[in-house]
Amino acid sequence: MSPIRNLPSARRGAVAAAGLAALLALTGCTPGGKGGGTGGDGGAATSVPAAGGTALHAVGSLTVKGRAPKTGYARDRFGTAWADTDGNHCGTRDDILKRDLKEVRFTDGHCKVASGTLTKDPYTGQAVQYERGRSKVDIDHLVALSDAWQKGAQQWPGRKRVALANDPLNLIAADASANRQKGDGDAATWLPANKAYRCDYVAHQVAVKKKYGLWVTQGEKDAMTEVLNGCPKLKLPTGGGPTEAPERFAAK
Repeated sequence: MSPIRNLPSARRGAVAAAGLAALLALTGCTPGGKGGGTGGDGGAATSVPAAGGTALHAVGSLTVKGRAPKTGYARDRFGTAWADTDGNHCGTRDDILKRDLKEVRFTDGHCKVASGTLTKDPYTGQAVQYERGRSKVDIDHLVALSDAWQKGAQQWPGRKRVALANDPLNLIAADASANRQKGDGDAATWLPANKAYRCDYVAHQVAVKKKYGLWVTQGEKDAMTEVLNGCPKLKLPTGGGPTEAPERFAAK
């Protein structure tokens, strides 16, 4: 007969509890918790060590504040749409179409994109055809301008808002329908249906918010962290344009 069985019931319970505690300590688990990491598109939020230079590490540095009122927001607060802030004589919209589409054709030989193919739309995973004037492709601000307005941009000088609106780091060609479903949502309210792109999507939002000093809500930060826990080694995207547009640009 087991020695534990010969003990009084209260003593048997104490011994069993001590054994369970020792087992949990060895395995690194906690009662009701889960061991290990999460899946690729971020499942349940668990603690994952964040290495320097990663998007997961960067999200921890973002300021958390409440969403400010949308009062005063208008698209022209970020300057004329698709301004040529980089001085290459092409509008920003065409620059991003040239970057993201395949089989690109031009109306003028080098700048205005007439047609092309988004071979794998980041938001849906499907191929989308672009045709100027009848396009099913939008250029999306990964951090929506309205969202930026409510999280710091309303306090900026106009040239910084113009820079954000035309920064390639914050722009991507995407399926028009999916983009319009997103609206001005942040990571807490909208994520791409294409789960394979969610890590990159959130990583770019983190990069833009860190670069420009925009804040996040607590719910947004939690959603970002949950996604990035599924790809803890993903590097924080870098690059894009300067955070202030040239002096020839202005916004109200």
